[in-house]
Amino acid sequence: MVEIHRAARLRSLLAAAAVLAVAACVPVQPVEPAPPRADVTGVEIGDRTPARGGDLVMALSAEPDRLDPTTSSSLYTRYVMNAVCEKLYDIDAKGAIVPQLASALPTVSADGLTVTIPVRRGPVFADGTPLDAAAVVTTLQRNLTLEGSSRRAELGPIAEVTARDPETVEVRYETPFSPLTAALADRAGMIMSPKALAEEGEDFGDHPVCVGPFSFVERVPQTSITVRRDPLYYAADQVHLDTITYRIMTDANIRAANLRSGDVQVADSLSPQDVDALAKEDGVGLLQTGSFGYQAITFNVGNVDGTGKPPGPIDTPVAKDPRVREAFALSIDRAALVNSVFNNWYETACSFIAPGTTYSSPASDACPPHDPARAKQLLQEAGVPVPYRITLSTSNNADSLRLAQAIQASVVEGGFEVVIQPVEYSTLLDVQKRGDFEVLQLGWSGRVDPHGNSSSFLSTGAANNYSGYSNPEVDALLKQAAQSNDVATRADLYGKVTEIVQRENPILYLYRVRSITGYTDDVAGVETYDDGVVRLSRAAFL
Repeated sequence: MVEIHRAARLRSLLAAAAVLAVAACVPVQPVEPAPPRADVTGVEIGDRTPARGGDLVMALSAEPDRLDPTTSSSLYTRYVMNAVCEKLYDIDAKGAIVPQLASALPTVSADGLTVTIPVRRGPVFADGTPLDAAAVVTTLQRNLTLEGSSRRAELGPIAEVTARDPETVEVRYETPFSPLTAALADRAGMIMSPKALAEEGEDFGDHPVCVGPFSFVERVPQTSITVRRDPLYYAADQVHLDTITYRIMTDANIRAANLRSGDVQVADSLSPQDVDALAKEDGVGLLQTGSFGYQAITFNVGNVDGTGKPPGPIDTPVAKDPRVREAFALSIDRAALVNSVFNNWYETACSFIAPGTTYSSPASDACPPHDPARAKQLLQEAGVPVPYRITLSTSNNADSLRLAQAIQASVVEGGFEVVIQPVEYSTLLDVQKRGDFEVLQLGWSGRVDPHGNSSSFLSTGAANNYSGYSNPEVDALLKQAAQSNDVATRADLYGKVTEIVQRENPILYLYRVRSITGYTDDVAGVETYDDGVVRLSRAAFL
């Protein structure tokens, strides 16, 4: 009976939060498991004849950060860079790693210390510079040495990178590092023009030059980014559009309205509040797929000088006492949040590994209980005032604010008072890097290998360790996992990391989105995969 009353009270609180977050009342549905939803990863051109040319407009839900593969951390930057900067490897619709600028998958020496990457022959950069092994080495060295690089940890303990010949790159490691290929299927593998790097230096992101179906044209801050078809691209006959304009539209309602009107032909990150109605619209189609990533709450436990720097002490109960963070975790009912805020379109998350994927295990799938009574007990044991007040920084878009207000309501019963601090998305990225927050809600779009979802966020001093977390046992487990090529061994090690993280809660994993992308029915060739990236390089008008 007590649990029934708790559930009813939480639903009432969440309903109130939803009303505060939007102009119209959002009904709270009964808490039920999310229905199974079939992935729709692309709309094929098939036997239809694509039009030659045309200017496609995509509504982009947030302002990308700098268009620099070495330093960027925004999912929305990946959308644009996917059209401009090809990688050594990519993933396909099923999540398998496939060659892109490499001509084949790497080969690894018997001792695991030498990785050989064959480079595709023929491509040239948008400035006419030929792609070769030396250009690949230049990019990888920049990723390893540039101050502020977000790619360094993704590449592992590299001892040396050399061009063995014009078509062969050799990477030598201090210790084996199995996630390299997966890292090179994302920004770490985007190869930049050595000529442009020499000319632009740290300003490369203002005028990025790579090998890609499109080349960068211009950026109007807070408004749009435009790219145009690159005639030098090695597969130019497969590129149909003349230009793509990524127009910044942070309001999900505005994105949906522009999609309905045809003013944009593609729109990313559609709100679950709009999806059911859009699915019934004539002239509009929807792609949807799961995610390797997660949405989470990050507690600042030691980020005093910015990411990549040694952690320091923060003299607050939430930073120094894991009992306070555990109490917050126990106060949250993930299923109720997903159900009420996102109309059951999203899925709960309790670790950095998506259930049912290659490296998932019972330990990584396990979810801490919702237990507000125990939460209050922990706060009392920690000797903090109840309600304990914390400030939650979050993006200022409607869905994020709706979530924040639902969390605010949810944790009251566990003894917390949450003050919401809305921040513009690109500014929030800087806030989390600098450590200028107490508690922060943001997500990670995910990588095919769990190393990309864990090590950079949890290893001491890593580039994306926004919490300033440091645990030698976690460091050792993550290092062991990266050195192993055995799936079962790695899954077990990541499960052990999950158990520690769920005790100490530097990161509190909440849910996984379904990437919901809308398109008008006069375009095809649009794709989105579990890495969260909307792909337009082969899109066309019909």
